[in-house]
Amino acid sequence: MKYLVLLLILGALFFVLGARRARPREPEARTPAPPPEVQAMVSCAECGTHLPANEALPGKGGVFCSSAHRASFEARQGQS
Repeated sequence: MKYLVLLLILGALFFVLGARRARPREPEARTPAPPPEVQAMVSCAECGTHLPANEALPGKGGVFCSSAHRASFEARQGQS
């Protein structure tokens, strides 16, 4: 019987300490992050995929999403 009482006291102690530790804290006053900069979008001259202008590869006849598309477009234009 004394072990049961001791176990109940220890359980209550852990419950109280755990509830105190799990209590949510006050949110810190933070300044909101600035919105991301708006980027111009361009489309690949080969496949039409839209991508940010700073990621596009320039080439003869437009901008491209990859070097493979730039090469195939320029090869086709050279045959004509």
